[in-house]
Amino acid sequence: MNKLQLYFRLIRLDKPIGTVLLLWPTLSALWLASHGVPDWRILLIFCLGTFLMRSAGCAVNDYADQDFDRHVKRTAERPITSGRISGKEALAVAGVLAFVAFLLIQPLNALTKQLSVAALLIAGTYPYFKRFFAIPQAYLGIAFGFGIPMSYAAVQGTVPAVAWWLLAANVFWAVAYDTEYAMVDRDDDLKIGIRTSAITFGQFDVAAIMLCYAVNLGMLLAAGVHYSLGLWFYAGLAVAAGCAGYHYTLIRGRERAPCFAAFRHNNWLGAAVFAGIALDFALR
Repeated sequence: MNKLQLYFRLIRLDKPIGTVLLLWPTLSALWLASHGVPDWRILLIFCLGTFLMRSAGCAVNDYADQDFDRHVKRTAERPITSGRISGKEALAVAGVLAFVAFLLIQPLNALTKQLSVAALLIAGTYPYFKRFFAIPQAYLGIAFGFGIPMSYAAVQGTVPAVAWWLLAANVFWAVAYDTEYAMVDRDDDLKIGIRTSAITFGQFDVAAIMLCYAVNLGMLLAAGVHYSLGLWFYAGLAVAAGCAGYHYTLIRGRERAPCFAAFRHNNWLGAAVFAGIALDFALR
């Protein structure tokens, strides 16, 4: 495997699920902030920026976790852990990607640029939260949802209260789907001392996940009422609720493969929410 292929694996180019989990709430925020008519240039910048920052985050995460990943079956063959690329190379890749993302947002206003610095700091420090924070997935939810306030800043030049409400809703969604992900590695994480929500919730992990889904959907419902959204939005939210119910059937047995399948299926939950918002504005 050549270096380019290893770099592609480092930034998870072969695993786009992380990118779409960032993208759906960002797109939803852009549509809400612009009342269904986002500027195509802002839309393009945020789509490309989401990909670049998620990729940079993966490189930083693997650098931070290299000493832990070798003890986890699923991650033992990652490029840094297996010794096929160095930590310095990974940081260089992350730096280049973050720099390109920063260049992308230069046409945007000053507030968006300021928020991008905060987003970079949050994304860069997330891997270290697993050392001491009992539910690092909540911090991940902030990192994965920071495109929401940035979207409002780019479109409206300000960040209204509803944007922070949507960011909070995204935190609950991230805790739900990333706990499903953490359930896959729970046995390994217990051995090496990593903190995750799957460990913190213990025997109440499934109940906690479903509660987080319920709170997320309830908060999105309140946002829909705030924007006077109609039938299409509620239809999308109903589909999202159905996805959450399906995830329960996958995770209740706490088996690795079904839990990972539930995590990946969150792509469809996020897509349903966004589709409901976009269709509601488009078909008015």
